[in-house]
Amino acid sequence: MRIDMSTKIVSEARNIHGIILVLAAIMPAMAIISLVPVMPLLGREFAGVSGSEALVPIALTIPALCVALFSPLAGWLSDRIGRKMLLFFSLLGYAVIGTIPFFLTDLKQIIGARFGLGVFEAVIMTVATALVGDYFKGAAREKWIGIQIGVVSLSAIVLIAIGGALGETLGSRGPFLLYLMAIPIALLVLWKLFEPAVIEKNSDSQGVLPWRSLLPLLFITLGVGIFFYTTIVKLGDILLLVQDASPAIIGAIGAAFNFGVMIGAVTFTKLKVLSPGPKPLAIGMALFALGYGGMGLSSALSITTVFAIVTSLGAGMLLPCTLAWTMSILSPSVRGRGTGLWTGMFFLGQFIAPLVVVMLDQPLGGLKNVLLVYAASAAMLMMVALLVTRGASPFKSQ
Repeated sequence: MRIDMSTKIVSEARNIHGIILVLAAIMPAMAIISLVPVMPLLGREFAGVSGSEALVPIALTIPALCVALFSPLAGWLSDRIGRKMLLFFSLLGYAVIGTIPFFLTDLKQIIGARFGLGVFEAVIMTVATALVGDYFKGAAREKWIGIQIGVVSLSAIVLIAIGGALGETLGSRGPFLLYLMAIPIALLVLWKLFEPAVIEKNSDSQGVLPWRSLLPLLFITLGVGIFFYTTIVKLGDILLLVQDASPAIIGAIGAAFNFGVMIGAVTFTKLKVLSPGPKPLAIGMALFALGYGGMGLSSALSITTVFAIVTSLGAGMLLPCTLAWTMSILSPSVRGRGTGLWTGMFFLGQFIAPLVVVMLDQPLGGLKNVLLVYAASAAMLMMVALLVTRGASPFKSQ
């Protein structure tokens, strides 16, 4: 009976369902990216507030921490009560609470609203991703996971530009109006998506997470998140190691980085030899090792830029690889929980990435050495993946 229902879902799912889920997945990324251009404005506006040096950046990043904390709970909830309506109401909540800071003048109230936004983000990201696993199977699932990651990365370029334009026109609160985009997406969810038949409201013998296989993938995902976001959040400092770079140059290189993530994700979906497993993991870690090693040894801006893009290619391959691999070992009744754990670990990596660099900077003697240590760590993980590849048996897709 379970197999029949899964088959039914694969035959019913169409491109429109995948497109809607990709649009929903853009919302969590937009929550942070859209505010980047107005961070200096917010910093000057709240300069007189005690502790503003820390509070203003927290206002930007607190949603990522919320996603890390609440994604597992969101996944568990979606397995118990269903996914479609949970996604619909979360998108509406995202739109409402996301725009509230547009009307606020108190920094702590803005942070409180951003915390609430992060809770809705956790649900949106987890449920939208779980639905990709519910609706599609095998190569189709890998394709839509790759498209989701590629489009989210590419959208960052557009969202930064729109956020900057709204900030220029309406001031520091302008980008908060972008969150209203979630309303038409919510209506599309209500109109077009369907509740997967594989949702099981009651626990059964197959309702247990495969921890033995899942835990290694979750720790790998945490590492990928740290490697990925270190280049993003520390890009300006990395470029300053070789040359003083203007905000325009940093922005252009950041756009190229995000484009590289999209290329890496598309490469994963197109090359059949890169089915989720140790082989693409080894390739992705090799790209991380090469990229971080090159940035650490570089003495020219152009060379640093090339190696930064190399790391983006590795990230673009590893994100769909780890997610599709995780999906493949989850039975339908625990897919929400497993996806929530993956999402939580990835966003935890995003949140702690700058903290890890700060923690290592002084003991290692500077950012250059930190980059080289990252390169060595990625190289070690590559070697482990290669050893596993030589003796690994194919994993079973669900």
